[in-house]
Amino acid sequence: MTYRTLSANGRGALFASLALLAILAFVGITTRPLTPIDETRYVSAAWEMWLRGDFLVPFKNGEPYSHKPPFMFWMFHAGWAIFDVNDWWPRLVLPLFSAGALLLTFSFARRLWPQHADLGGQASLILASSLLWIVFSTSVMFDVMLAFWVLVGMHGVLSATEGKRRGFVLLGIAIGLGVLTKGPVILLNLLPVTVLALWWNPGLKWSRWFVGVVVAVLLGAAIALMWAIPAGMAGGEAYRNAIFWGQTADRMVESFAHRRPFWWYLPLLPLILFPWFVWPGLWKALAHHRKTGLDRGMRFCLAWMLPVFVAFSFISGKQPHYLVPLFPAFALLTARVLADRPGTRVGLPALLAAALGGVLILAASGQIGALNDQVAALPPVWPGALLVLLALAAWVIGRRGISPVLNLALLGGATLVLVQLAAMHSLRPLYDVKPMARAIKQVQDAGLPVANAAKYHAQYQFLGRLEAPLAELHGAELPRWLAAHPDGYMVIYLKDKQNLDAISARHKQAYRGGAVVLVDAPTAAGLLAAHVE
Repeated sequence: MTYRTLSANGRGALFASLALLAILAFVGITTRPLTPIDETRYVSAAWEMWLRGDFLVPFKNGEPYSHKPPFMFWMFHAGWAIFDVNDWWPRLVLPLFSAGALLLTFSFARRLWPQHADLGGQASLILASSLLWIVFSTSVMFDVMLAFWVLVGMHGVLSATEGKRRGFVLLGIAIGLGVLTKGPVILLNLLPVTVLALWWNPGLKWSRWFVGVVVAVLLGAAIALMWAIPAGMAGGEAYRNAIFWGQTADRMVESFAHRRPFWWYLPLLPLILFPWFVWPGLWKALAHHRKTGLDRGMRFCLAWMLPVFVAFSFISGKQPHYLVPLFPAFALLTARVLADRPGTRVGLPALLAAALGGVLILAASGQIGALNDQVAALPPVWPGALLVLLALAAWVIGRRGISPVLNLALLGGATLVLVQLAAMHSLRPLYDVKPMARAIKQVQDAGLPVANAAKYHAQYQFLGRLEAPLAELHGAELPRWLAAHPDGYMVIYLKDKQNLDAISARHKQAYRGGAVVLVDAPTAAGLLAAHVE
């Protein structure tokens, strides 16, 4: 696919981005298990709602679960209603929303820069190959879904500046569904660009604009309250207080759970924006653009991206996936910058540097875990060697006129495919808890109670199709429960695997940095007496 082919109308690049996403989703679903703690917890919450026939209040291990709104769980239910309950549909929902985001990015570029017909496809290809985006497009997490609603809202903002009142309606719908997806954080992603509208779109009548934005926020709040009010009444006082207070002020308190310095995101940018951040051609294009200035579309992308990045930097709780909704803005801005230098190539040094970065990512997938004793075996060498060969092949093909964007996109996609293949070899034995979940199901089906001797994140509920909660026990509760349930079983977590073979257990397996065993009450009492945590 030559540069001219990609540049004709952008549809070739859009198709390439969707094909790349499909391949990555297939590899993710077939190589990675649902991973504790987050993925298994979210699917388990949806499973308990399904089991109860209660689609208002999410549940976790038999108790109302107020930490997340239900929209993603509803998407799981929609697929289960069509295909019956299965493991693969929840894994497919996020790639589908990612595909929707690629389509919205494609059309957004065309609206911002109608004179550059090819930019939409270029932006979608850049987005589909950025490392953090594709990681979370194939994970059961909320952030890509949130990014989809951010894009819907941005389309609404753009329509509103063109004098279309339905733009504010679209913005309000995006706010409401964004709140139902991940809470009020959608406002942090959408409102800064509306506040800066006079900068990127001079000539707006501020009073009219302000009224329209307020109406959109109120519409979004009304949509969210259509769920929150009946859910609060059905879930009880504690749940009601949690969703009305916990989704606002308590979210700020929760943000301190991952305390990190304000500069923490900066050294991560080469990794999360791989391979684009490490490409010298992008930096040369940026330097060239300093002479030409910023157009309206570039100002829009900066107003979308920079204030939110700064805000997340100053919030002490930080996680890489918080930045996922900013990636469409990065992709759009990158595509626009590169458009002024269509002859830019990806030289051999740049490709080898990108390949080296990929090799380091591959090594980190196993070596970082090895430092924490959390891998079953070191990753194989062949994925890194193959990535270097792919970089050489990309260089050879690039000399024949292949688009540098396509070259780097394929290299970024290949990196994630190989990372997942290498990580599966090292990490799957420690993170696949389905065998333990099935063993617990067998015990419960026999009418015997099961307790979890630690904080329980519901990691076994969906994978085992459990219909009863596990008793979550700590400290002095443990011996009391064993005394009251002499025929019961207990899930106990071991710090290491050294003595695992000597333990008589219904089921035992490696788990994260240690091991987990399902044992009867007498064995559990002996393990607890030996101060096993």
